[in-house]
Amino acid sequence: MSDTPTTPTCDQWFALHTLSGQEGKVKKYIDKFKKIEELDDQIFEVLMPTEIVSEVKNGKKSTKTRKLYPGYVFINMRLYGEDKKLINKPWYFVKETSGVIGFVGGENPASLRKAEVEEIRARIEAASGKEVPKVSYEVGETVKINDGAFANLTGRIDEIDPDRGKLKISVSIFGRFTPVELEYWQVERDTEG
Repeated sequence: MSDTPTTPTCDQWFALHTLSGQEGKVKKYIDKFKKIEELDDQIFEVLMPTEIVSEVKNGKKSTKTRKLYPGYVFINMRLYGEDKKLINKPWYFVKETSGVIGFVGGENPASLRKAEVEEIRARIEAASGKEVPKVSYEVGETVKINDGAFANLTGRIDEIDPDRGKLKISVSIFGRFTPVELEYWQVERDTEG
């Protein structure tokens, strides 16, 4: 994340609703063109909170960036003047950015509460520099196996090895519980049980 800019006291945080998958483009566009449009003194910061997720598939570990708030970008800006009316230039610049559906709140967007902004920043801080599994399971959870020799059977998770992306699962075969080791991607949560 970039340096935190200094902001005047009348800045507020707003949530922007974006098209799915366009969050990064919206942030990049606003960050790039706010200087060109001379809106540096009205648009201060754009946030697209993300986390790094890891997945082990066929013994290979891969990581991806996952958005914490899909479909939303948060912007710190001066949107209202001292007369409580919308300031047209930043309003139309942001609203007409490609990929933006609009401000949350429509034509009269309400700013985010301080607690909401703090929660977003806390999630960013918690996710910073950490990898989390793409899917997290708990010991004792029932899962359905969807790959391999035990496909379509259900089992109970006995052990989790997040570093290897493996689960030890007890599967009932002919009335006897048999331990099997599977990778995360080979199972899914049993929603029927």
